Amino acid sequence: MTHTARIDYRQLAPTAFRNLYQLSTGLRRDLLGHRLVDLVLLRVSQINGCAYCIDMHWRDLIKLGADPRHLNAVTGWREAPFFDERERAALEWSELVTGVPYTDPSDEAFVRLREQFTDEEIAELGFVIATITAWNVLNVSFRNPLPEAV
Repeated sequence: MTHTARIDYRQLAPTAFRNLYQLSTGLRRDLLGHRLVDLVLLRVSQINGCAYCIDMHWRDLIKLGADPRHLNAVTGWREAPFFDERERAALEWSELVTGVPYTDPSDEAFVRLREQFTDEEIAELGFVIATITAWNVLNVSFRNPLPEAV
């Protein structure tokens, strides 16, 4: 696989890029919590294999003071002791939603989510998952390269 961009989608579709960027910056980190949002962004990016976004959200979490050991355990969050019940519910829901149409976010999983989040928070979480999925699809399919330096 090449590590050079296939096309510069930002330049070629500037209005769509700006709108997606605006959606990203409008996500309610204040409502869900910065750490939780970035954990979800990291986990969905891991599932979708987007190195660009994995790197970005790992760095964002480090800037927030996250322990690198905890971040290395995100893929194994079920077995790792580093995540609280709220984070576990969000990570489970993120995995189920990211797997659509191959998985079905069950009623049981939704009940677990609702035990930790209000309906407003659940709606916002849905937009967090949908937004990062869009970025992942663009970056992976167009081979947006991981920056050498940050």
